[in-house]
Amino acid sequence: MTKATENVDPVVRGALAVGEKAPAFTLRDQNGQDVSLSEHLGRRHVLLVFYPWAFSGICTGELTEIRDDLGSFVSEDVQVLTISCDAMFSLRAYADRDGYFFPLLSDFWPHGDVARAYGVFDEQAGVARRGTFLIDPDGVIRWSLVTGIGERRDFSGYHAALARA
Repeated sequence: MTKATENVDPVVRGALAVGEKAPAFTLRDQNGQDVSLSEHLGRRHVLLVFYPWAFSGICTGELTEIRDDLGSFVSEDVQVLTISCDAMFSLRAYADRDGYFFPLLSDFWPHGDVARAYGVFDEQAGVARRGTFLIDPDGVIRWSLVTGIGERRDFSGYHAALARA
């Protein structure tokens, strides 16, 4: 896998880079269950998808893209985990409304701690930027893409990186 990252915007400086170790975390999903990065390591890749707000237009479009093409995002070799700073109960309503059956993790409290650890928390807005990280089974970031809050991400780089993995 290449060491190139797609972090190009100066706004996203500080985000973790390809080759760095992914910080461990445990967060609650939309159903109130604890989900840890460590439960997937050693067995599969993890695609972390940080997004700013449940129920917003761009975020809904991105998560719907994952839902509608779930087979290219989730397999026995890859688990997708999405993360926002929304409360767990908001994420449950969001998942129920839009039929998201993959984990929507709440980084609500302590507010934005996991987004901060990955370098994608926007302090002014109080939300996660659109950070995307492909983490290998050893816990190393192998691909990343970070865009501004109002910029829709392109998942094609993820698919290309996964094909090289």
